Amino acid sequence: MKVWTGLATSVALFHSVAAGPLASSYPQPRDRTSPDISSATIQRDLGGFLSASTTIFGPSDPAYNNATHRWDTFAVPKVHVVVEVGAESDVSRVVKYCNKNGIDFLAYNTGHGSTATLAKFNGVQISLSKLDRVTIEPDGKSAWLQGGTRAGPVNTYLWDKGYVTTTGACDCVGLAGAGLGGGHGRLEGIYGMISDNMRQLNVVLADGAAVRVNATSHGDLYWALRGAGHNFGIITSIEMNLYPRGPSTWHYKNYLWKGDKLNDVFTAVNVLHGAGTTPINMTNNNGIFLYVPSIDIKEPVISWQFAFRGSAADAAQYFTPFDAIATVSTDSGDVPYPGIAHSQNVGLDDISCSGSAERLITTTGLRLFNITAEQQIFDSFTKRIAEQPSLATSTFIIHEGYSTQAVEDKNPANSAYPFRADRHVTQFQGNLASNASKQDQDQMWKWAREVQDLWNAGQPTRRPDSYVNYANGFETVQDWYGHEPWRVAKLRGLKAKYDPSNRFRFYNPVI
Repeated sequence: MKVWTGLATSVALFHSVAAGPLASSYPQPRDRTSPDISSATIQRDLGGFLSASTTIFGPSDPAYNNATHRWDTFAVPKVHVVVEVGAESDVSRVVKYCNKNGIDFLAYNTGHGSTATLAKFNGVQISLSKLDRVTIEPDGKSAWLQGGTRAGPVNTYLWDKGYVTTTGACDCVGLAGAGLGGGHGRLEGIYGMISDNMRQLNVVLADGAAVRVNATSHGDLYWALRGAGHNFGIITSIEMNLYPRGPSTWHYKNYLWKGDKLNDVFTAVNVLHGAGTTPINMTNNNGIFLYVPSIDIKEPVISWQFAFRGSAADAAQYFTPFDAIATVSTDSGDVPYPGIAHSQNVGLDDISCSGSAERLITTTGLRLFNITAEQQIFDSFTKRIAEQPSLATSTFIIHEGYSTQAVEDKNPANSAYPFRADRHVTQFQGNLASNASKQDQDQMWKWAREVQDLWNAGQPTRRPDSYVNYANGFETVQDWYGHEPWRVAKLRGLKAKYDPSNRFRFYNPVI
């Protein structure tokens, strides 16, 4: 198009620890992974017990870089050996082998984690990428999705069969990983989050045992997996609810405004979302402050993207307030549901999914947007353009909004996901070059925390919270898993039961 084609590169990087004190009675792991562990040793010891399609390789193998690719290089796990499993049963065998030999292990699907705690890992990566099968149950009410599935291929496959399920909004993100942290997505207003639609899960526990988890079998673990699941096991497959696919097309509309329209834009967005009364078919929207000097050399611009479940005619009434705000440009169209991600620059082949950078991220959950705080955040961006243009060029300040009716309707005590009152998830994303200086890193972190503080100050009656899937690892355990004291206490009790040696401790650990 027009401006939107030009913005693709700028928006391309868009995406999307102080942990609490350790319980003194809880056994703590030692740093036990041997630095000289080799793929040849594991192949010799274990290869004959794994499926024929499993591959084992190390850093010298041509497949290694792709297999360990990370969307965010801020905190890179140290991977000595990759075991790319070919069957679900292989995961249990690899975990048992690692336990026997004192080797740490880390499950990997798409590498989208951004938390500092990942950098503490030093061992064997269990890659799930070959576990990508989708099997629809005969009654059409559910499907089994293996642990290596990603949102985009799942959406396309199910759509072609006449179904949808809840996934994340970015095509390239793994379904299981997002769901373990709750899992926001376009269908949550109608059907709930990813985790709300998990009927049962096949899980490999810390001791290597493979178990099926649901409401009646390991019910306590079923509670924990849906919101804090990274602490408890490796998901080899999930049975997810299916729904009829609904309207044949979705309507998208993307706006670009200059900064003087900030008050009007956020007023209209707040009215749209109301008091949790967002029309359920206005499924999600993403607003971004970003610097596009070809449009404005002095200030950031405001990009806002909307996805509507249905036709342009049905959507028109909801866009009227936004159409009344003078734009730099607009872009709109109607596509089948699997195409809506690309319309928002997060399709499987978009650079926002395939790119890699050091991303310094802060995040906050909100009930509504405080317009005063947003103006302060915008002004701080303008200040950086004048004073630190190299940082401003690669920074995106992201505002996600969702239709949340089916999320808020659920009893918050029924799963570990704690923040059902949030209607928006915000993210500061500062992207640095691989050769960025320490000074640039420090200045970007200063800016990131300043923006997070402004978001939190804009809702003074609420405690801060951080969506665990976007967290940077420097927040508190309560910020990830809930401020009600019983939540973290329950999770730590389950941790002692299911993972007493704290083998799953590399992704925002509850212990």
